[in-house]
Amino acid sequence: MLVILKRNDEEISLQAAQLIATAVHKKPALVLGLATGSTMVGVYKHLVGLHRQGSLDFSRVVTFNLDEYLGLPAAHPQSFHHFMHENLFAHVNVLPRNIHIPDGTIRGNYDQYCASYEQAIRKAGGIDIQLLGIGRNGHIGFNEPTSSIGSRTRLKVLSQETLDDNSKFFAPGEESPRCAITMGIGTILEARKVLLLAAGPSKAAPVAKSIEGPITSAVSASALQLHPDVTFIIDDAAASQLTQRDYYLRVLQMTALLTPDRLS
Repeated sequence: MLVILKRNDEEISLQAAQLIATAVHKKPALVLGLATGSTMVGVYKHLVGLHRQGSLDFSRVVTFNLDEYLGLPAAHPQSFHHFMHENLFAHVNVLPRNIHIPDGTIRGNYDQYCASYEQAIRKAGGIDIQLLGIGRNGHIGFNEPTSSIGSRTRLKVLSQETLDDNSKFFAPGEESPRCAITMGIGTILEARKVLLLAAGPSKAAPVAKSIEGPITSAVSASALQLHPDVTFIIDDAAASQLTQRDYYLRVLQMTALLTPDRLS
């Protein structure tokens, strides 16, 4: 596990965009796992900028989003379909057939639909880089506390904490979705590389528990300790509860000397 400490959100997003761009240059048909949320807006802004400069081609890239609210049509302003279109897909040359986002409007056989999403990931060759944020309760995707480490894409009931956090994005009197379709922790762990981004003091506790705490279903991001290639890119506020900050800085310095490709 590599921990990259940055000063602010802008530095986090730039570092993540640079790592993704380098990966696309090395493998033009990269399979990219995408996330939503405020931390990702800057990442996508930088990727769009690189594309407009002519230095980043998405024409062969395949994308899979982590999750989507159940019950929201793609055109809803708070759907993750809408977020991805507004922040990335409308501005780069990803082919529509290569874009995969869970369908929040499905009804009925959820297990069958979720199995088909897993099959699509396998058919694409698996995810090369999975981008993640982290919730205040330590969730990744919508894998709320008590999620199984072996879980796959499925329908998930959202916790009250997540509902409270999400309510501010919806109009007064509009009920925020109670469930979501999400990749499972087991699905995420099969990605070849994972990038987790976190900024701000509200993320300090879940980040510390994920990196330095025990592996527990109470903090789903702690399962990333089992992954062989995880990079946390976090700011000073999100790193404030880490006890091994000096060591992470030493590791980062040696990584830059011995394996600079991991940072570029």
